Amino acid sequence: MDEDKEGKIADSGELAHDWAELTHVCLINILSRLSLEDRWRGAMLVCKAWLQACKEPCLNSVFDLETHFHSAIDFPRFWTPAFERRVDNMIRSVVIWSDGSLTEIRVRHCSDRSLSLVAQRCPNIQVLSIKSCQHVSDVIMAEIATGCPKLKELDISYCYEISHKSLATIGSHCPNLQILRRNLMNWLDPSQHVGIVPNEYLNACPQDGDSEAAAIGKFMPHLLQLELQFSKLAAKGLTLISEGCLDLEHIDLSGCANVTSRDIATASSNMKKLKYIKKPNFYIPRSTFHAQRYGHWQLYDERFQTDVFRI
Repeated sequence: MDEDKEGKIADSGELAHDWAELTHVCLINILSRLSLEDRWRGAMLVCKAWLQACKEPCLNSVFDLETHFHSAIDFPRFWTPAFERRVDNMIRSVVIWSDGSLTEIRVRHCSDRSLSLVAQRCPNIQVLSIKSCQHVSDVIMAEIATGCPKLKELDISYCYEISHKSLATIGSHCPNLQILRRNLMNWLDPSQHVGIVPNEYLNACPQDGDSEAAAIGKFMPHLLQLELQFSKLAAKGLTLISEGCLDLEHIDLSGCANVTSRDIATASSNMKKLKYIKKPNFYIPRSTFHAQRYGHWQLYDERFQTDVFRI
């Protein structure tokens, strides 16, 4: 019997498979079972045929890098221009390969350069999460609003070049928007960001919390979930949200130092469908020694009568 025709026998005694003979349909099926990282760092590098298969639109309808930004070791590197270019290049590649089928993007540290292509070629995008983007502007968000009208979820947390103008534009053009995350970094105690986030960026923290709240209340009436951690909105802004977003079920006000318990109670009475509200928590733990030394009322004064809480 001809051994070449019979099949090649591996040293282990098992049949050695020739992966090059896989049909395109079978290859796509296999690649669809791999993680995004495995496709980019493994399968794409095998051969030209596998590279082309990885570019199939059906494999590029979702682009999620969020879990890769949880490494504390890499935090400073994420804020560099070189890293931003890498993220931009990846987004642009996926947008092209998706051929309009892209429905979800979850990344950080991208810029106008990649999002301009998203606005032009991703009309079916429903989820856009672009946290910590130093160079995403109101101009490009206006393009996103008109080019991606099917948006249901938007996360623009820690994007300090985006203003209330973008919120108004997005709300006007994306009537299906149900989830908005507009969290800011902890400006009450910025020490956790020092040495990681550029100082000039920390100092650019948006100050117009009430303007943003007014845009949300006026142009996003169908919101179900809203996150505004460390926003600088005050009672006026919270009232506008409660009057305009009557369908809200979940609102996160963690770190919102300019609203009081009374403000929150008043606003909550307007939102009949509200199921959960995360209130600001400014309790600063003190040691037993300090508690005994200063007494209850002086501790109260220290927590609530400092400059950081003044409007």
